[in-house]
Amino acid sequence: MARPKKQESTPSTTSASAPSAPNAAADAFAKIEPELAALTPEEIAPITVDVSAAVTAVLAAAPKILAFRDAIVEQLPLHPIEQLDELATYAHGAWYAHLLHTYANGSPEAAKAMIDEAQKLREDLLVAAEALAHRGMLDADAVAAIRKGHGHADTAGDLTALAVLFKASWSKISAKTAVEKSEVDRAEELGPAVMVAIAVRKSGAKSTDAEGQRARAFTLLARAYDGCRRAVSYLRWSEGDTDTIAPSLFKKRAGRKPGGKKEDEAAEAAPEAAEASEAS
Repeated sequence: MARPKKQESTPSTTSASAPSAPNAAADAFAKIEPELAALTPEEIAPITVDVSAAVTAVLAAAPKILAFRDAIVEQLPLHPIEQLDELATYAHGAWYAHLLHTYANGSPEAAKAMIDEAQKLREDLLVAAEALAHRGMLDADAVAAIRKGHGHADTAGDLTALAVLFKASWSKISAKTAVEKSEVDRAEELGPAVMVAIAVRKSGAKSTDAEGQRARAFTLLARAYDGCRRAVSYLRWSEGDTDTIAPSLFKKRAGRKPGGKKEDEAAEAAPEAAEASEAS
């Protein structure tokens, strides 16, 4: 059966197996907004899985699926190849919609407390980074560029940048700084949270609107990923290793052979996800 070929380049699916920075995810969300609006209420799938985990799973599988792109085009000429080409875009867009939903539900007080925490953590990490840069253990220019930031949006980006700096050199600086690994992890978490919370506040997004957009974005992601899994299943029918290449986002009923005809497609296909009520 088909074996993967190395791809030199493709439109969207070359991303790493983790959600992108919120500003990049926001761009992905903006790109798919016309498709979100075009979905009818009947087409929207219920969300029966953890969205963040689903996004991470899709992005991890995307490069493996991408290796079969040439074979899909050759052997399945009627297959909508844009499902593969835009798979990462759908994933990042769904992640952003999920973040918007999360922070649209938060209170103004909670958002203020989070921003206050972010500002203090930024300053703590920045002071430590400047000391390490002075000793030549961190990039002084990168640290100086972070110091120039101001305002809430810059705080969000600065935390993300500081987390990247500390993580990249953690093995050599951990014994030379008072910064704890938990603080670096928190900066990595807070950066995106603050950025999206600011976006929610500016847009005035309501919880109900954000919930609807999240469901629509998840529907597009699940539909595209299911299409990719079906294509891979056809190509790898004899090997039966579809779930190794592109694991299902949904729980499957016992007794089904991965990649085979009897696989429980209802639990995987977004348009039929309502029948997969046992998934959680």
